[in-house]
Amino acid sequence: MKMMDIFSGNRILWTLLFLLCCLLCAAGDETVTLQEVEGTTITLHTGITGIQSDAQILWSYGHEKAEEKILNSQVFKGEAVTEISERFKERLQLDRISGALTIRNISRNHSGVYLLQVITGRISSRTFSVSVYAPVSTPVIIKRESRSVVSTEPCSPLCTVENGEDVKLSWYRENERISITNNTDLSVPLNLPLQIQHHDNNTNTYICVSANPVSNKSSSLNITQLCDHLHHHLSEQTERSHILLPVLIPAGVVVLLILVLLYIWRKKEKQQVSERTEDLMYSDVKIITERFNKE
Repeated sequence: MKMMDIFSGNRILWTLLFLLCCLLCAAGDETVTLQEVEGTTITLHTGITGIQSDAQILWSYGHEKAEEKILNSQVFKGEAVTEISERFKERLQLDRISGALTIRNISRNHSGVYLLQVITGRISSRTFSVSVYAPVSTPVIIKRESRSVVSTEPCSPLCTVENGEDVKLSWYRENERISITNNTDLSVPLNLPLQIQHHDNNTNTYICVSANPVSNKSSSLNITQLCDHLHHHLSEQTERSHILLPVLIPAGVVVLLILVLLYIWRKKEKQQVSERTEDLMYSDVKIITERFNKE
């Protein structure tokens, strides 16, 4: 009975140890995420130093799971022999000291999961998730034809760019983003209109920006160049101000002078009336006094 209890206890202990090892392995194999531009050279740094000289180094790849072996490096009779799959021929370079893998001229077809396994007495692994993007195109700003000749209609230029994975198109006024769009249908170009009202006259420059996680391009819009009727409206306002300013200043001076003269005249008039009133009162008092003396 005691032997059965001991056996049962050992089985539970070994099960717990196995689960603990699994958890430690899972925690140690964190996925490193990389985002790269198509056509560049990247290196998957492993963080490992001093791999045993006789270790087997295996790199695998897949879009979702690393199932395809793309590089296998082993040591035979003291010499390292490295085999590379046809798909990655002339692209891969291995550092046997750290296990780091360099990929030259990477393309969007190389996006996916990369798994490193260093096999000695045990297996050490590293996982990488690589996303490769094409550089975004430069956005183009075009003028949309107006259906109305009404001068109060807002100016509505259109920014357009070729769509791509994770591409977003935005309008900026100074440093403030005022609108943004994207579309998961990559066959449809991205379009983003901009409405400029007359009350936005203080800002002449807007910027349209196309961006993905690894690159961005921009185009500037000067409303005085693209929005004719708005430019005409601004010109009219400026012209009117230039005409009225030389007229209004002298007119203001004349009005001010008239007001000053009117004030002086009114003040003088009041003073004269006050003096006449005082003289009249003095005369009345004098007459009454003379009559009183006679009586």
